[in-house]
Amino acid sequence: FHIWGCVDTITEFLCFSLFSQLGGCGILGVGIWLAVTQGNFATLSSSFPSLSAANLLIVTGTFVMIIGFVGCIGAIKENKCLLLSFFIMLLIIFLLELTVVILFFVYTDKIDKYAQRDLKKGLHLYGTDGNIGLTNAWSIIQTDFRCCGVSNYTDWFEVYNTTRVPDSCCLEFSENCGLHSPGTWWKAPCYETVKVWLQENLLAVGIFGLCTAMVQV
Repeated sequence: FHIWGCVDTITEFLCFSLFSQLGGCGILGVGIWLAVTQGNFATLSSSFPSLSAANLLIVTGTFVMIIGFVGCIGAIKENKCLLLSFFIMLLIIFLLELTVVILFFVYTDKIDKYAQRDLKKGLHLYGTDGNIGLTNAWSIIQTDFRCCGVSNYTDWFEVYNTTRVPDSCCLEFSENCGLHSPGTWWKAPCYETVKVWLQENLLAVGIFGLCTAMVQV
């Protein structure tokens, strides 16, 4: 009975490791697809130009695949060293997640100020050569969230050095509509609008994070 119990445990552990590796492959695949089809889409930061959705998914997928691979090999060969390494890596990930969450809530105000300042700097790269990802990201955000600028639409005045906004700020899109009067533009600030949307969906994100942490433990 003891032998069968060990076999069942190894099988379950192997299945868990395989699912982890497959999940990593899926995340990596999506990241590569985004990188190929969308370039640096969703790169809004001027200080961290490599911080894009595609790059984050590629790094995350690769890391998850490595962890899953170590777990699979350790389970198949019943290697205590590899299994210990697998559990240590899971523990490190769990502690990192916990640390990030705590730091986020402790330094929320400072993060808000830094993020807004950095995003405003990024506005000056809008429409410039080599920044198609940032341009597309701002256009999509302003259109989908019906907002304009980081704090308000006047953020764009500094970018263009005139009373003008991108066409994606317009209530009704048309060619060069950003040259019209402010009454034809969205008034909501994008930073606060997106932040409120994230807060409203925080419950779903929290449940997902809790489930992920429980699986890791």
